Amino acid sequence: MTGSRTGRPPVQRAPRRPASARPARDNPVGRLVTRARKAWDRPLTAYYLILGSSLLITVLGLVMVYSASMITALQLSLPGSFFFRKQFLAASIGAVLLLVAMRVPVKMHRALAYPILAGAVFMMVLVQVPGIGMSVNGNQNWISLGGSFQIQPSEFGKLALVLWGADLLARKQDKAMLAQWKHMLVPLVPVAFMLLGLIMLGGDMGTAIILTAILFGLLWLAGAPTRLFAGVLAVALTIGFVLIKTSPNRMSRLACIGATEPGPNDTCWQAVHGIYALASGGLFGSGLGASVEKWGQLPEAHTDFIFAITGEELGLAGTLSVLALFAALGYAGIRVAGRTEDPFVRYAAGGVTTWITAQAVINIGAVLGLLPIAGVPLPLFSYGGSALLPTMFAVGLLIAFARDEPAARAALAMRQPRFGRKRAAVRGSAGAAGPRRWNTMRRRAAARSSGER
Repeated sequence: MTGSRTGRPPVQRAPRRPASARPARDNPVGRLVTRARKAWDRPLTAYYLILGSSLLITVLGLVMVYSASMITALQLSLPGSFFFRKQFLAASIGAVLLLVAMRVPVKMHRALAYPILAGAVFMMVLVQVPGIGMSVNGNQNWISLGGSFQIQPSEFGKLALVLWGADLLARKQDKAMLAQWKHMLVPLVPVAFMLLGLIMLGGDMGTAIILTAILFGLLWLAGAPTRLFAGVLAVALTIGFVLIKTSPNRMSRLACIGATEPGPNDTCWQAVHGIYALASGGLFGSGLGASVEKWGQLPEAHTDFIFAITGEELGLAGTLSVLALFAALGYAGIRVAGRTEDPFVRYAAGGVTTWITAQAVINIGAVLGLLPIAGVPLPLFSYGGSALLPTMFAVGLLIAFARDEPAARAALAMRQPRFGRKRAAVRGSAGAAGPRRWNTMRRRAAARSSGER
């Protein structure tokens, strides 16, 4: 080693480290997004979303039905909780139907498709029989069950079309028959048009629109070509245009879109007062039970326009919460339909999701003045047992399908045995340690009595 001029050894400098990029600061928003994505991708996310959102919508609906219907019941010389008790009874029966639908295997649902369709058609025919069918608000779509109880068979027609159409399309897909447009349309479209004809005989165009949405949802899921889809849509729009044009009542409802004044003869009274209710609610509402519009100003406050009373009493926060719950339910249904490999599950889940989402959009759109008033209730939320029972059964279908996913099934299978093994292990360890501890204590007591230390 050569020395320096001073005779001292040269100082060895440490090698320079290569310049490296500074570690990026931890982004809390990025972490939140990552955690949210992981949560969305969990196997049981759809299961919990469907169960939780449907339960919250139903419970909040019961509260709002009681608040919105109290004044109407008193005006009819009925107890203030009259409509709430009927809705609570329907929700209790619907909860039983939901649990049954959850536990019934998919094969049983497919076996029930044809009996449910036959029963729905039979009841919809009975509606038109004099002395059996009855008219409510100008629509001949009801059957009296005695007393104050009535049933609307067309609501069960939605469930029948979903189950039967899903089973039909699944059978044809298994046989590779959906590639031909004749097999895709027949007999699905003729049977759907038969149900629509029976509904329109009673004048209920709102329910007919929901049934048409279910039909198009099934055709879309089946992969209908654009030309075929557009052709069926053109026929449906033509029939709808003729039905609206030939009815002064429907034309007046169409003219009330975006109305801010009741107009001549108060034709837009309901639509305008629905807007008044939403506008007076503000951010957090006037308080539960403090609505002004339900005191006779807003017709059908507890049925078709319950969303307006929700906005008036719970404000923008309440209405956005309801919208978020329906969005979560719709997302979960789409996820179940998209991740399954069973064609029946895909068609049925897609049909149920189309049914609930389309009906919610039509009801809320009418209350907001963006769509004509169709007279359809808000699913799981508005008053009406005939609408609540088949909808809760349909939600039970979605829950059963979400539980039947391979990943969800594996997660549930891993979760249940763990709990069982843990309890068994605790019991076994307690049972094994008990005698040992007792014997040790006896030996110590004997040693002390004999003088041992």
